[in-house]
Amino acid sequence: MNSTLRLIIAVILGLIIGSIVNMGIIMISGSIIPPPEGADTTTMEGLKEALPLFDAKHFIMPFLAHALGTLVGAMIAAIIAKNHDMKAALGIGLFFLVGGIANSVMLPSPIWFTIVDVVFAYIPMAYLGGKLAMALKPKG
Repeated sequence: MNSTLRLIIAVILGLIIGSIVNMGIIMISGSIIPPPEGADTTTMEGLKEALPLFDAKHFIMPFLAHALGTLVGAMIAAIIAKNHDMKAALGIGLFFLVGGIANSVMLPSPIWFTIVDVVFAYIPMAYLGGKLAMALKPKG
């Protein structure tokens, strides 16, 4: 298969699978760390209103969702991309970083969370995902 086409397919699948991981973690997060009493986290408006009620513990699952979604997506992309493994992995990290920045603009979270999330959840996890994928690939 053409390496450019393979890279495109790798990034698309990495984005889809990484997004599924992200959303899955977000969907179960309320059962692991329940939202504050009276908080409606089912809509964007409700979430915006509830954010001031959140403690630091309420930001653990969103961070994990962003970090693990990026990590898994980057690994998948790097495995599929073959010769362009790190390019694919970092491409996933860049896509998710842009999404994370957009999310922080739409949902004004505490500045400490925005910094931690943007700095540690995307590019470092994509790089780690690329490295893990390279380590898993058969040599030769």
